[in-house]
Amino acid sequence: MFIDRAVITVNAGNGGHGCISFRREKYVPHGGPNGGDGGNGGDVVIMGRTQVATLLDFNRRPEYAAENGKPGSGSNRTGKSGEDLVLEVPLGTTVFDHTSGLQLKDITEEGQSVVVAQAGRGGKGNARFKSATNQAPRTAEEGGAGESRVLRLELRLIADAGVVGLPNAGKSTLLAKVSAARPRISNHPFTTLSPNLGIVEMDDSTRFVMADMPGLIEGAHDGRGLGDEFLRHIERTRTIVYLVDASSAAPTDPVKAYDTVRDEIRLYRATLLARPSIVVANKLDMAGAEDGVKRLEEHLGHEVMRISALTGTGLKPLLWKINELVAAAR
Repeated sequence: MFIDRAVITVNAGNGGHGCISFRREKYVPHGGPNGGDGGNGGDVVIMGRTQVATLLDFNRRPEYAAENGKPGSGSNRTGKSGEDLVLEVPLGTTVFDHTSGLQLKDITEEGQSVVVAQAGRGGKGNARFKSATNQAPRTAEEGGAGESRVLRLELRLIADAGVVGLPNAGKSTLLAKVSAARPRISNHPFTTLSPNLGIVEMDDSTRFVMADMPGLIEGAHDGRGLGDEFLRHIERTRTIVYLVDASSAAPTDPVKAYDTVRDEIRLYRATLLARPSIVVANKLDMAGAEDGVKRLEEHLGHEVMRISALTGTGLKPLLWKINELVAAAR
């Protein structure tokens, strides 16, 4: 299951209390204070890991707490500090303070981390309060409270090329044909309910990551269909592949299909239209496709790539063109 959003509560560890203690030994009648400090609590840290794929575990378990610090003890012994709690998230996760909406960190690299809840400091023992005027202090500090926070985690896929289009444009078929990914493929809208990633290997040293995005419909930026739940994944792609069903069997004319997808991306975030992109006419194996391609090219004022994802026609030139755009974007 692909989960791309979670709200969790994190609690850093409390600091241990300082100790009130006095030295009591035979032949040492005037032993002084020897209460040790409490240990610090543990921080809560969020760290990016490549082996983590979704935020599913955070939806199943929404509350986390780091270890508390131990109290100090006699003979000036400091309490043990609490262990930090490290929560591992997929690369591409953005961490927000859910209450204020403030972005805390955008995690895009292996091992990148951020402390999201600061631990409480350990309290001072009474040995710390000894002075010339107070030889036997009976005062110690309580440990500080660890920070508590509600976080929102949002995952945006990181891909070199994102394939976008209306439902049933053939996005999943294309990804399955050119990579080892096995997305669900069916002849009805919204078969793809979550983004799929696949690695496209051109040769031994040339490869790129392609993402098949769920189908967009008019009004997606306002939440229609799958809405902007998945539009935001396009933000993480270096290049955009606009895939259009050019056949006469398509429910939407190729020109309108292309304009609809572009408009939804523009209304969601206009700056995404400046990304390197390529327009691809699919289903050239079906009736009426050539006429659809010509109308699309007249509308755009330039040629488009022609393919049949089902039969494999035109895929190799397309992949090398995408690889060229990805290499320039990198």
